[in-house]
Amino acid sequence: MKEAIAILCGGGPAPGINSVISSVSQVFLKDGYRVLGIHNGYQGLFADNPIVEEIDFGFADAIHKRGGSALRMSRYKPKDGDFKTDFFINNNLQLLVTIGGDDTASTANRISKYLREHDVSIQNIHVPKTIDNDLPLPEDTPTFGYQSAKQEGVRIAQTIYEDARTSGNWFVVAAMGREAGHLAFGIGAACHFPMIIIPEMFNNVKVTFDKITRLIISAIIKRKLLDINYGVAIVSEGVFHFMSEEEIKNSDINFTYDEHGHPELGNVSKAHIFNILLQNKLRELGIKVKSRPVELGYELRCVQPTAFDLMYCALLGYGVKKLFDEGRTGCMVTASPSGKISPLYLDDVTDESGKVKPRLVNLKGDKPKLVFNNGLQFLEPGDYEAAKDYVANPKDYDFRNILNW
Repeated sequence: MKEAIAILCGGGPAPGINSVISSVSQVFLKDGYRVLGIHNGYQGLFADNPIVEEIDFGFADAIHKRGGSALRMSRYKPKDGDFKTDFFINNNLQLLVTIGGDDTASTANRISKYLREHDVSIQNIHVPKTIDNDLPLPEDTPTFGYQSAKQEGVRIAQTIYEDARTSGNWFVVAAMGREAGHLAFGIGAACHFPMIIIPEMFNNVKVTFDKITRLIISAIIKRKLLDINYGVAIVSEGVFHFMSEEEIKNSDINFTYDEHGHPELGNVSKAHIFNILLQNKLRELGIKVKSRPVELGYELRCVQPTAFDLMYCALLGYGVKKLFDEGRTGCMVTASPSGKISPLYLDDVTDESGKVKPRLVNLKGDKPKLVFNNGLQFLEPGDYEAAKDYVANPKDYDFRNILNW
């Protein structure tokens, strides 16, 4: 039987997935392998009747530039008891290519261990994917999908800023990001938003809704002092990751709760929460400002990849073949800006519990320091006297005082 490889996608979509599938497929097809695309991620891999796409050159060529994923995705995380060898043996698989985040990668490692214990030899190589840019790749290399998602986020965010200017309103934007603020920071900095709020900023204080609200009001008052009565603040949803459940429950927002009593944050718009709390505080202070919420998340995940990600994903796809030929397994494929392909072994980037350590925005880096010190607009000691027209104690709305910077 002809040797084969299998490709599956886990987690949520990111621009460039199809470019990876296309590049991996073409380079292996050229060398005579069968290429099997598995629908529904790990759930499909271990199903009794897997739905498999037999990928040929025509299929690979047609999907290269498309957004979304030609292989249906799933967040299903199999238990050890779900594993079986049938699909691997019956199709003479030599390689399992997984495209996804850290959970997808760690599950692939578990599968490889299971197969070795059952005398099935197969390599596994992971292609790291996330629009959150939070995987610890070398040399600050972005995760694929991030640049394309950021570009679309900037396109939308620029129209929001124009709406703010045209209508004389404020907008509160929430951006995806799990526990890291890369996407919100990248969009906000590119659009010159007067306020950017990411979880990494709270390195000296606890994250609270009150602090987030006061940071936005700091920008609102500063802009008023500059005779500008509109603006946009962007907040990373990652701030929720660092909030206590008590803080979330005490916000007076009506959440639904799961069977364990945890608030189901996925059921609500984060921008709506920030905006409601902002409106409540503005009314309390007697500051007449209209604000509207905008969520940036699902709109960014399936856009067509930009030129950067088209090229980057092709390199990653070709890199899978290079690492395979070298006999590598249990690793992520990485591509440097110059195109150098290297393996990144999960054991080198995981903590004691096996969780991949996220890459956060480095506040000590040159770019964040320039943006936070020069790009944002907020109250400082020199504004206190004029700001008393809006708040009794301007120091409470001083950006650096709120964050204890």
